Amino acid sequence: MWDTMASEKEPTVIKKYANRRLYHTGTSSYVTLEDLAGLVRGGEDFVVYDAKTGEDITRSVLAQIIFDEESKDGQNLLPITFLRQLIRFYGDSMQALVPRYLEFSMDNLAKEQNQFRDQMSKAFGTNPMDAIQAQTRANMAMFTEAFRLFNPFAAAAAAKAKTEAEAAPPAAQKGDELGDLKRELSEMRDRLDKLAKAK
Repeated sequence: MWDTMASEKEPTVIKKYANRRLYHTGTSSYVTLEDLAGLVRGGEDFVVYDAKTGEDITRSVLAQIIFDEESKDGQNLLPITFLRQLIRFYGDSMQALVPRYLEFSMDNLAKEQNQFRDQMSKAFGTNPMDAIQAQTRANMAMFTEAFRLFNPFAAAAAAKAKTEAEAAPPAAQKGDELGDLKRELSEMRDRLDKLAKAK
Protein backbone atom coordinates (compact mmCIF):
# COMPACT_ATOMS: atom_id res chain seq x y z
CA MET A 1 0.00 0.00 0.00
CA TRP A 2 2.75 2.42 0.97
CA ASP A 3 4.79 1.59 -2.14
CA THR A 4 1.79 2.45 -4.33
CA MET A 5 1.27 5.76 -2.53
CA ALA A 6 4.96 6.59 -2.76
CA SER A 7 5.11 5.84 -6.49
CA GLU A 8 2.19 8.22 -7.26
CA LYS A 9 4.23 11.33 -6.43
CA GLU A 10 7.81 12.46 -6.42
CA PRO A 11 9.67 11.84 -3.16
CA THR A 12 10.10 14.78 -0.80
CA VAL A 13 13.56 16.34 -0.94
CA ILE A 14 15.45 16.77 2.31
CA LYS A 15 18.72 18.70 2.34
CA LYS A 16 21.42 18.10 4.91
CA TYR A 17 23.64 21.04 5.71
CA ALA A 18 27.17 21.15 7.08
CA ASN A 19 25.83 21.94 10.57
CA ARG A 20 24.05 18.53 10.31
CA ARG A 21 20.64 20.17 10.18
CA LEU A 22 18.03 18.64 7.89
CA TYR A 23 15.86 20.92 5.79
CA HIS A 24 12.46 19.73 4.49
CA THR A 25 12.00 21.52 1.13
CA GLY A 26 8.28 20.70 1.00
CA THR A 27 7.41 22.46 4.27
CA SER A 28 10.38 24.89 4.21
CA SER A 29 11.33 23.91 7.74
CA TYR A 30 14.07 22.15 9.60
CA VAL A 31 13.35 18.60 10.71
CA THR A 32 14.94 16.00 12.94
CA LEU A 33 15.72 12.33 12.38
CA GLU A 34 12.66 11.60 14.53
CA ASP A 35 10.54 13.65 12.11
CA LEU A 36 11.94 11.67 9.19
CA ALA A 37 11.17 8.42 11.01
CA GLY A 38 7.59 9.68 11.32
CA LEU A 39 7.46 10.34 7.57
CA VAL A 40 8.62 6.78 6.88
CA ARG A 41 5.98 5.38 9.24
CA GLY A 42 3.36 7.51 7.51
CA GLY A 43 4.34 6.08 4.14
CA GLU A 44 5.92 9.28 2.78
CA ASP A 45 8.91 8.72 0.56
CA PHE A 46 11.85 11.11 0.68
CA VAL A 47 15.41 11.47 -0.54
CA VAL A 48 18.20 13.22 1.34
CA TYR A 49 20.88 15.22 -0.46
CA ASP A 50 24.03 16.77 0.91
CA ALA A 51 23.30 20.49 0.47
CA LYS A 52 26.89 21.29 -0.51
CA THR A 53 27.84 18.44 -2.85
CA GLY A 54 24.38 17.32 -4.02
CA GLU A 55 25.31 13.71 -3.16
CA ASP A 56 22.41 11.35 -2.37
CA ILE A 57 22.91 10.38 1.28
CA THR A 58 19.48 8.80 1.84
CA ARG A 59 20.93 5.40 2.73
CA SER A 60 23.19 6.74 5.50
CA VAL A 61 20.36 8.89 6.95
CA LEU A 62 17.96 5.92 7.01
CA ALA A 63 20.70 3.81 8.61
CA GLN A 64 21.13 6.54 11.25
CA ILE A 65 17.37 6.47 11.95
CA ILE A 66 17.55 2.69 12.43
CA PHE A 67 20.58 3.09 14.71
CA ASP A 68 18.71 5.65 16.83
CA GLU A 69 15.61 3.43 17.03
CA GLU A 70 17.70 0.40 17.99
CA SER A 71 19.33 2.45 20.76
CA LYS A 72 15.98 3.02 22.47
CA ASP A 73 14.93 0.61 25.19
CA GLY A 74 12.40 -1.96 24.00
CA GLN A 75 12.65 -0.85 20.37
CA ASN A 76 14.98 -3.58 19.09
CA LEU A 77 13.91 -5.13 15.80
CA LEU A 78 17.25 -6.48 14.62
CA PRO A 79 18.44 -9.61 16.46
CA ILE A 80 22.15 -9.76 17.27
CA THR A 81 22.56 -12.94 15.22
CA PHE A 82 21.00 -11.16 12.22
CA LEU A 83 23.36 -8.18 12.61
CA ARG A 84 26.39 -10.46 12.86
CA GLN A 85 25.33 -12.41 9.78
CA LEU A 86 24.71 -9.16 7.91
CA ILE A 87 28.22 -7.94 8.75
CA ARG A 88 29.65 -11.26 7.51
CA PHE A 89 28.02 -10.70 4.12
CA TYR A 90 30.01 -7.48 3.52
CA GLY A 91 32.76 -8.36 1.06
CA ASP A 92 31.35 -11.88 0.63
CA SER A 93 30.52 -13.30 -2.80
CA MET A 94 26.84 -13.29 -1.75
CA GLN A 95 26.85 -9.56 -0.98
CA ALA A 96 25.18 -8.58 -4.26
CA LEU A 97 22.21 -10.90 -3.57
CA VAL A 98 21.56 -9.81 0.02
CA PRO A 99 19.95 -6.39 -0.69
CA ARG A 100 17.50 -7.90 -3.21
CA TYR A 101 16.65 -10.75 -0.87
CA LEU A 102 16.04 -8.42 2.08
CA GLU A 103 14.02 -6.01 -0.08
CA PHE A 104 11.88 -8.88 -1.41
CA SER A 105 11.30 -10.23 2.11
CA MET A 106 10.37 -6.84 3.55
CA ASP A 107 8.06 -6.06 0.61
CA ASN A 108 6.19 -9.32 1.21
CA LEU A 109 5.96 -8.64 4.94
CA ALA A 110 4.65 -5.11 4.28
CA LYS A 111 2.03 -6.41 1.83
CA GLU A 112 0.85 -9.08 4.22
CA GLN A 113 1.21 -7.13 7.47
CA ASN A 114 -2.53 -6.72 8.02
CA GLN A 115 -3.13 -10.43 7.51
CA PHE A 116 -0.14 -11.13 9.74
CA ARG A 117 -1.53 -8.87 12.49
CA ASP A 118 -4.91 -10.61 12.28
CA GLN A 119 -3.26 -14.02 12.55
CA MET A 120 -1.13 -12.90 15.51
CA SER A 121 -4.21 -11.46 17.21
CA LYS A 122 -6.14 -14.69 16.69
CA ALA A 123 -3.20 -16.80 17.79
CA PHE A 124 -2.19 -14.79 20.85
CA GLY A 125 -5.33 -12.84 21.76
CA THR A 126 -4.89 -10.23 24.44
CA ASN A 127 -2.34 -12.21 26.46
CA PRO A 128 0.51 -13.75 24.43
CA MET A 129 1.67 -15.79 27.45
CA ASP A 130 -1.65 -17.69 27.52
CA ALA A 131 -1.15 -18.68 23.89
CA ILE A 132 2.46 -19.69 24.48
CA GLN A 133 1.48 -21.82 27.46
CA ALA A 134 -1.39 -23.39 25.49
CA GLN A 135 1.02 -24.16 22.63
CA THR A 136 3.51 -25.67 25.09
CA ARG A 137 0.78 -27.90 26.54
CA ALA A 138 -0.30 -28.94 23.04
CA ASN A 139 3.31 -29.75 22.11
CA MET A 140 3.74 -31.84 25.27
CA ALA A 141 0.49 -33.71 24.56
CA MET A 142 1.68 -34.39 21.01
CA PHE A 143 5.07 -35.58 22.27
CA THR A 144 3.42 -37.86 24.84
CA GLU A 145 1.09 -39.32 22.22
CA ALA A 146 3.98 -39.89 19.82
CA PHE A 147 5.98 -41.58 22.58
CA ARG A 148 2.97 -43.77 23.40
CA LEU A 149 2.63 -44.84 19.77
CA PHE A 150 6.30 -45.76 19.49
CA ASN A 151 6.49 -47.43 22.88
CA PRO A 152 3.84 -50.19 23.18
CA PHE A 153 4.99 -51.12 26.70
CA ALA A 154 4.31 -47.63 28.02
CA ALA A 155 1.01 -47.55 26.15
CA ALA A 156 -0.12 -50.85 27.70
CA ALA A 157 0.95 -49.73 31.18
CA ALA A 158 -0.80 -46.37 30.78
CA ALA A 159 -4.00 -48.06 29.54
CA LYS A 160 -3.97 -50.51 32.47
CA ALA A 161 -3.31 -47.74 34.99
CA LYS A 162 -6.15 -45.69 33.52
CA THR A 163 -8.55 -48.64 33.71
CA GLU A 164 -7.57 -49.33 37.30
CA ALA A 165 -7.90 -45.66 38.23
CA GLU A 166 -11.38 -45.44 36.71
CA ALA A 167 -12.49 -48.62 38.52
CA ALA A 168 -11.13 -47.49 41.89
CA PRO A 169 -13.26 -45.49 44.32
CA PRO A 170 -12.57 -41.72 44.42
CA ALA A 171 -10.53 -41.94 47.65
CA ALA A 172 -8.28 -44.62 46.17
CA GLN A 173 -7.71 -42.56 43.01
CA LYS A 174 -5.81 -40.04 45.08
CA GLY A 175 -3.47 -42.77 46.33
CA ASP A 176 0.24 -42.66 46.52
CA GLU A 177 1.63 -41.61 43.11
CA LEU A 178 5.02 -43.07 43.91
CA GLY A 179 3.40 -46.46 44.55
CA ASP A 180 1.60 -46.22 41.18
CA LEU A 181 4.85 -45.48 39.41
CA LYS A 182 6.61 -48.38 41.11
CA ARG A 183 3.78 -50.71 40.13
CA GLU A 184 3.88 -49.55 36.48
CA LEU A 185 7.65 -49.98 36.41
CA SER A 186 7.32 -53.48 37.83
CA GLU A 187 4.69 -54.38 35.21
CA MET A 188 6.92 -53.09 32.43
CA ARG A 189 9.82 -55.20 33.72
CA ASP A 190 7.58 -58.27 33.80
CA ARG A 191 6.56 -57.67 30.18
CA LEU A 192 10.16 -57.18 29.10
CA ASP A 193 11.18 -60.41 30.87
CA LYS A 194 8.37 -62.31 29.12
CA LEU A 195 9.42 -60.90 25.73
CA ALA A 196 13.05 -61.80 26.37
CA LYS A 197 12.08 -65.37 27.31
CA ALA A 198 9.83 -65.69 24.27
CA LYS A 199 12.75 -64.83 21.98
